[in-house]
Amino acid sequence: MQLFKRVDQLQAFLNAERVNNRSVGFIPTMGALHAGHLTLVKRSLAENQITVASIFVNPTQFNEANDLDRYPRTPGKDLQALAKVGCNVAFLPEVDDVYPPGLDTRLQIDLSGLDARMEGAQRPGHFDGVAQVVKRFLDIIQPENLYMGQKDYQQQLIIKQMVRVLDLPYRVITVPTVREEDGLALSSRNVLLDPEIRQRSVILYQTLLEAKKRLIKGELPKDIETWAMEALSQPGFRPEYFSIVDGHSLQPLPDQEELAELIVACTAVWAGEVRLIDNLPLRGNL
Repeated sequence: MQLFKRVDQLQAFLNAERVNNRSVGFIPTMGALHAGHLTLVKRSLAENQITVASIFVNPTQFNEANDLDRYPRTPGKDLQALAKVGCNVAFLPEVDDVYPPGLDTRLQIDLSGLDARMEGAQRPGHFDGVAQVVKRFLDIIQPENLYMGQKDYQQQLIIKQMVRVLDLPYRVITVPTVREEDGLALSSRNVLLDPEIRQRSVILYQTLLEAKKRLIKGELPKDIETWAMEALSQPGFRPEYFSIVDGHSLQPLPDQEELAELIVACTAVWAGEVRLIDNLPLRGNL
């Protein structure tokens, strides 16, 4: 596995590979890698000749300095994990490489309201930072394919919208969420969970599954949302939202829920001192 820390060195390597028409797949990460990240890498390895995984804790997408400071950083373990699955290239740039002085990397694009609800409402400016860093990495790497996880459902929709609006020549591929045996979605933040809280964190997935059953039985989305917020309000847990939305627009569903071909439930819950997110398609396929 090749390791690069500078943009110019990575680009020189990729340019040499492109002479031979080798396709490039890219996985952007913030490190603290788990099996979910490695599933993205494996998917890219199966579909491209060169796979690049970046590890960069992006400061522009954090609303609070404490959250940025607490974000787990395990570069040594991450590089071992990437090498073990056969990743071709690891890219670990410094902040000044990603955001060099004098280069304006901010974006002003129409996200069609995809950033207005749920995570966008709870974390103002978060998706501006996400779009900014992903666009910057796409400019640097210029992959054929970009791989993102379903767990960050709203995020992958926003990146797809960014690619459409800017007419970028990249394909965004969403890979299904990887879960622990008890159903908890894999997340870099899971390592921060208190052990007792961790045991009970499966409540997120259980609530999503029950929401799907209730929708199939004909309950109205707004009634399911109310039930789910109550179900998630257990000792040690504080739900921020449980939203059942159109899976394409993220807009609330009308009472005639059959109008939406793709319906997704999304939730964010504080589990002790750790904020977890999860989602589940209740109808249709991604």
